[in-house]
Amino acid sequence: MQLSSPAFQTGATIPEKYTGDGEDMSPGLEWRNVPNGTKSFLVYCEDTDAPRGTFHHWAVWNIPPEWRLLKEGLPGQGDQVHQAVNDFGKVGYAGPLPPEGDKPHHYHFNIAALDVEHLSVRQGAKVEEVVAVARDHVIGQAELVGTYRRQGR
Repeated sequence: MQLSSPAFQTGATIPEKYTGDGEDMSPGLEWRNVPNGTKSFLVYCEDTDAPRGTFHHWAVWNIPPEWRLLKEGLPGQGDQVHQAVNDFGKVGYAGPLPPEGDKPHHYHFNIAALDVEHLSVRQGAKVEEVVAVARDHVIGQAELVGTYRRQGR
């Protein structure tokens, strides 16, 4: 599988628009080369450079198998897909917002092709719970890594 975004290239800086310093909207994501047998997708984002360990920014699950993109600015609530509670305590996307003065953090946007149509995850689940439940159902995956560093404000 391959994961890309029209907003940034892998290894590049995530534009401020998609961060907590900007509009805090999710970037558009596109994927291709999906494995046969895919019945749904999970998309999630984690900051592996957070001071207290991995920080979970986003998870979207039960994405239909015919989809090949998530549009920019996916709302926090929706009928078709489900979103988890991020480590900021809100449902949906929460963009990069590392501590001021930190070196650039790496934000790992991941997509997992799953062998089930629906993950059995409770409403209000946290990102890490969704990722843990999905782990046994992954049949393909891809990652896009962007960086972000806060400038002095």
